[in-house]
Amino acid sequence: MIRFYCPDIEQTPVMPEAESGHCVRVLRHAAGDMFEVIDGKGGLYTVRLIDPHPKRAMVEIVSRTELEPYWTGKLILAVAPTKNMDRMEWLVEKGTEIGMDGFVPLLCRFSERKEIKRERLEKTAVSAMKQSLKSALPEIEEITPFARFIDKYKGFPNKYIAHCVDDGERRLLSREYKPGYDTVILIGPEGDFSAEEIKMALDAGFTPVSLGDARLRTETAALVALQTCHVIGLL
Repeated sequence: MIRFYCPDIEQTPVMPEAESGHCVRVLRHAAGDMFEVIDGKGGLYTVRLIDPHPKRAMVEIVSRTELEPYWTGKLILAVAPTKNMDRMEWLVEKGTEIGMDGFVPLLCRFSERKEIKRERLEKTAVSAMKQSLKSALPEIEEITPFARFIDKYKGFPNKYIAHCVDDGERRLLSREYKPGYDTVILIGPEGDFSAEEIKMALDAGFTPVSLGDARLRTETAALVALQTCHVIGLL
């Protein structure tokens, strides 16, 4: 099943150029054909193709269904980007497939990468959303300094920072996570969070957690954390 992405379909029933090209040129849909469109906000539409223009295909909405996510509460991943951007694209792809509401690249003291191309990550998220048959697009934020992020998300009920300092304070995320509440999880760079960053998070009410005994790459740790929340939420 192929779904197309049209974020403004209710206001403007014209598919974006890339989606129009895929629909008309590649899949050769003709006037009168029926298919599905998602808006990235939870809406799934059955539409009829009216004008098969390869750059601005016009459709008519036949019906609309609201697809609810299979988890409750928001799930936000905040991750210090790796030096290799391909690994971050892979993380956004897999995180979208598994299920998340937002992705925030973190600018930390030991960050390997100081800037990202947000548009690349958004395109990756759109493709993964369509491939995994979801209708809601995770919000991809601009790279955010650590202190600013802490201030923005300190009001979340579930706040976790996964760091590697063996101070005896960390417990497994699987034992700390409380399903059903808005959740944010901090994953640091390969060199971990600095002592100052850890203290800042703890002072703001973040709970220190561990993801187990294995030493994980940044992107692996992020996916383990996300999947842990989903698994616990299903128990």
